[in-house]
Amino acid sequence: MTFSPFAQHQLDLGLQQLGLPTGLNEPLQAFVDLLLRWNAAYNLTAIRNADDMVTLHLLDSLSLYPWTQGRSQIDIGAGAGLPAIPLALAEPNRRIDMVEPVGKKARFLREAIRQFKLPHSKVFDCRAENVPADVTYDCLTARALGSLAQIVAWGGHLVRDGGQILAMKGQLPSQEIKALPNGWHVIEVTALHVPFLDAERHIVVLEKRH
Repeated sequence: MTFSPFAQHQLDLGLQQLGLPTGLNEPLQAFVDLLLRWNAAYNLTAIRNADDMVTLHLLDSLSLYPWTQGRSQIDIGAGAGLPAIPLALAEPNRRIDMVEPVGKKARFLREAIRQFKLPHSKVFDCRAENVPADVTYDCLTARALGSLAQIVAWGGHLVRDGGQILAMKGQLPSQEIKALPNGWHVIEVTALHVPFLDAERHIVVLEKRH
């Protein structure tokens, strides 16, 4: 068992608060198992304790779930698969692709996709700005990755016209919002509720309109 009984209970309650089935508990634990194994060799995340990952990784990632929209999503700066892998486990029929230029992290993501049988997901092992815009996405996610203007510069070409960027932020990024380039409009700025996390989180929803 990866999690302590307390953390198991926390995860179940957190999933319920986010409107997700508690049946996700088992695949999420399996994901943490895989992450811990790879982390021992490849240092994918600074968080080493499985119980800490419940709130800081899993529930934090899944707090985006109510905002994800459309049939396709791309996550840039995917790192250790957060938020992309938990979201893909929650919505296995959506296309959720990932962009990660660091080789060891990209290999981990491919192994997670293989192990959890996520046939609608794939990994681009390059910088986001180098991903060809042959296919554009309904939704782009970015967690703890640069300023809003940087996120747009790196991945904006991957979002279809009328599509959205969901940017996860800590404090309210008022100055970043003022610095947005033309063609991007703020649809929503909301304080995110991450179950059991005593820290400030916000989501900024941008829409592409040309």
